[in-house]
Amino acid sequence: MKAFAEGAIPRQTGIIVVGDRKSPADFHLDGCTFLALADQAAAFPRFAGLLPLNSYARKNIGYLWALKTGARQIIDTDDDNAPFPSFWTPRSKTVDGRLVERNGWINAYAYFSDALIWPRGLPLDQIRQPDAAPAANGRAQRVCPVQQGLADDNPDVDAVYRLILPLPVKFTSGDDIVLAPGAWCPFNSQNTHWWPEAFPLLYLPSYCSFRMTDIWRSFVVQRILWANDWCVSFHAATVYQDRNEHNLMRDFEDEIPGYVNNSRIAGTLADLDIRPGAENHGDNLRACYSALVRLGVVGVEEMPLLDAWIDAVESLTP
Repeated sequence: MKAFAEGAIPRQTGIIVVGDRKSPADFHLDGCTFLALADQAAAFPRFAGLLPLNSYARKNIGYLWALKTGARQIIDTDDDNAPFPSFWTPRSKTVDGRLVERNGWINAYAYFSDALIWPRGLPLDQIRQPDAAPAANGRAQRVCPVQQGLADDNPDVDAVYRLILPLPVKFTSGDDIVLAPGAWCPFNSQNTHWWPEAFPLLYLPSYCSFRMTDIWRSFVVQRILWANDWCVSFHAATVYQDRNEHNLMRDFEDEIPGYVNNSRIAGTLADLDIRPGAENHGDNLRACYSALVRLGVVGVEEMPLLDAWIDAVESLTP
């Protein structure tokens, strides 16, 4: 966090730190805005009141604060990541990269490593598919309002990987890859760049597995982006992770809903009638999360919270 702050201050970039029950009430770091629970309740009383405590999804408050304070770009990260100098290189919403065209799953990590490695959330039966990373020989320029950066050393992989395969890992450099509509790949909340077209889609669900909240968000986001002919891109590592301590068997247990449901979720979302246009983001989010509730992977308690999110975003969006 100190490294992010040291880089952000001279670039006049704000850092938002979202507190929870175990956060010190007097937290301070130069260059950071710290939102204690009382601050969150004062700024967004309805949404903060519905949002569970002791929840990773309290990051949603940080997203709303960024909108409230006029952010033009949002980079989503966690406190166990640290930036390389390349993290601060300005990025364009239009990406000139290697185009991946596929109706189905792809392994984005395979474009940046020759090792057997895959992103958390990729269905296990896709990992050893011989065409898990189809050739991306052509170049294209595409609007990518969501761009996933990789992380070196302890990248975002699932518990199965961590239990049986080696770490640390360093990814190779290389041109960005752009996933054409129809190409599914999970992306996370570790090093992810968002532009205003996608701000309303930042919502992290609360009533599901902690290990799946950002992954299932990524599937919802991809489906809605495709309706607008927008893409997701992946680029080489611009951070490294010194991972907080985890119980890997507990992570494995929390990831089971993804191992057994991610393909079903993708198929269900693909079949939805999603309407283009940023003005339809709210209705599209409701359609997607209602479908996840019907599948039984997200609790029914999600919908009032999602409604509060949509109302908050609409009140903050010009």
